[in-house]
This record gives sequence, structure tokens and C-alpha cells, in this order.
Amino acid sequence: PTDPPSPQEHGLDFQRLLDASAYKEMFRQDMIRWGEEKRHADPSCFCRAAVEGAVQPVWVVSDTRRLSDVEWFRDVYGDVVQTVRVVATEETRKKRNWVFVTGVDDAESECGLDQGVAFDWVITNDEDKVALGKQLETLLQSLHRSL
Repeated sequence: PTDPPSPQEHGLDFQRLLDASAYKEMFRQDMIRWGEEKRHADPSCFCRAAVEGAVQPVWVVSDTRRLSDVEWFRDVYGDVVQTVRVVATEETRKKRNWVFVTGVDDAESECGLDQGVAFDWVITNDEDKVALGKQLETLLQSLHRSL
């Protein structure tokens, strides 16, 4: 299998694709379609790309999107895998300028992990920074104990 093409190959600004801007939204459906084509040809291509060259004792793979991603990490790395889901209320998300887009926000790439995964950790990221900090500290302490 070939590596996924870089945003530069498509003339896109990588940094602007990382934020929640209108720029990203212009390309979001095309990015999802491209990702689906890649996954159809090779379901683990993005998982393998995420860990390529990783040698740290603990690393975070953010933004897995599908049950097949979680299953791949569990199959390859076993019990050391810790799954973390970050949630926020719809109200909080809207305050952060999120707007539901039919065909995008209800696609597997956005909600493929809403069911079928028993997460090890669920972190609530609403407007309470103190509560968020406490949750993250508990998670970090647990990870430190497992080293």
C-alpha cells in the first residue's frame, strides 16, 4: 500500500485544515471521501501511518474515527491501549462555532465510535476548566502508574 498523499499534493494549507475554520469546511466532504477510498483499499492504512517510527514509551494517537481503528490498536498493542473519549454538550460545541452539517457530521467519519466501544476513559470538555483539569490529571496519574 502507498502512503496517504500530503495536503501539499492537493494544494491545501495543512495548518488551516487543523482548525475549525471555514477553510477546512470547504474541503471536509472531499477529505472524508478521499479517506473512505483509502480505507476501502486498506482499512489499517491510517493506523499504520500514525505509529510509523514511534518509539516513545507512551504516545497518544488522536482522532481515531472508526471501530476498526480501535480494534487495530487493540489487536496490535493489546492491553497497553487506553481509549479516551472526549465529550462536550451540543450547547458547548455550538458556542465553539460548531454547526451540524448533514452528510458530514452524521457520517461514519464523525460518529463511527458513538456506539460499540467501551472507552477506558471519558473526559468531559465543557466550560468548566477546573473539572477538565482534574479529569486530565487523573488520567495522567494513571498513565504514570502504568509505566
